[in-house]
Amino acid sequence: MSTLKGKILAGKVLVKPQAAEEKTSSGIIIPDSAQEKPLKGEVVLTGTDKKDEPMEVKPGDVVLYGKYAGTELNIDGEDYLLISQNDILYIA
Repeated sequence: MSTLKGKILAGKVLVKPQAAEEKTSSGIIIPDSAQEKPLKGEVVLTGTDKKDEPMEVKPGDVVLYGKYAGTELNIDGEDYLLISQNDILYIA
């Protein structure tokens, strides 16, 4: 992955979503049209603290987030998700 340039606004987090499951535990292949949107990813960049809310995640953290959280972005051919820190449900 190339180094990303730019600045994330306060309270926002840029996440690299993990790949969606392509097979079930029993070995059945799931077609692209039926795959669910991933709900887990790795934090790439974080914004600064908000005035009343410290930034609790850091780059490299693996997080779980809501199904409809954030905005999908494509930067240099890579897919990312820009979400608010409030949309993060769990830090693994």
